[in-house]
Amino acid sequence: MRQSTGVLIIGGGPAGLAVAIAAQKKGFEVTVADGAKPPIDKACGEGLMPSTMAALGELGVAIGPGDGEVFRGIRFIDAATSAEASFSGASGFGVRRTVLHQKMVERAQECGITLLWNTPVSGLSNDGAILGGTEMKARWIIGADGIHSRVRRWIGLDANARQEIRFAQRRHYRVKAWTDFMEIHWSQKAQAYVTPLSDDETCVALISRDPRMRLEDAWQEFPRLASNLCHAEPSSTERGAVTVTRTLGQVYRGNIALVGDASGSVDAITGEGLCLSFRQAIALADALGNGELESYERAHRRLARRPNTMGRLLLLLDRYPSIRRRALRSLAEDPELFARLLAAHLGEASPKLLAATSLRLGWQFLTV
Repeated sequence: MRQSTGVLIIGGGPAGLAVAIAAQKKGFEVTVADGAKPPIDKACGEGLMPSTMAALGELGVAIGPGDGEVFRGIRFIDAATSAEASFSGASGFGVRRTVLHQKMVERAQECGITLLWNTPVSGLSNDGAILGGTEMKARWIIGADGIHSRVRRWIGLDANARQEIRFAQRRHYRVKAWTDFMEIHWSQKAQAYVTPLSDDETCVALISRDPRMRLEDAWQEFPRLASNLCHAEPSSTERGAVTVTRTLGQVYRGNIALVGDASGSVDAITGEGLCLSFRQAIALADALGNGELESYERAHRRLARRPNTMGRLLLLLDRYPSIRRRALRSLAEDPELFARLLAAHLGEASPKLLAATSLRLGWQFLTV
């Protein structure tokens, strides 16, 4: 094992690999250490929004037609109402998390990044970190070790963090999706996300506030979804995770920075977690290239503003069914309004258009 590196990244998931690729493009010698081995899986909806696909393109990560399935927009469904909107430009893409991770690993290898798998990091030292019992010195250390980040705890940035936790379950089914949209089914207790993955596989993810809820317990909540899956066989085991809304007051200390879910996170309901991580990674590499981290913290705060706002609005619909029903009826009656809101959600709308859209939604909400 090499005893020193320019940038040491602790955590080899998508966020860590994105930083590695972006930093290597800035001319840094980069090492990634992770206690797991690829491909690394995570329970998620597996739908990449157009903004996420664009960020992957900037990193040079190629996701091709054979890797998954295109979806052209978002559809909200509850017991009485269905509202949908297509993306204004590029499409979204459904791809298994393990496929995405392997693609990012291959890109990192192409870049000449040192990848140390099965190499847990046990702590920090004065000049670096302890990897497998050996000290590795580093000019910069990046914590990309997820929601339960040990790096965040080691540098004392856990204090006063505001957070809200929900619980996710995911399973794949051997069935061609009945839709070319990503569907979000709403019930009194949860949301179910349906993402097309291929001609013979569909991903279903459940998110609720109940840690005991499982997919088989939820079918009575989603009769329409259950009817589409009643004859489908599972093609994977059920996998659980937590999704956390967390805001940190600071994302770096000294020469150590946090990125991705380690640096604060948005609820999975936004679909923006990966895109946010990738944009943070690019901003962090820019700051490293300038030899300082203050600009990264400013960029991190700016990047998180829109997803956090959209996350709060969507979680409001989760908490208050009566508001959700009125909102969905408004969107169903005015598809152009939904399309504008989707564009705003993806960061494609100007502040002026967003303000006009908000006023239009308010009027619709009052008159529906």
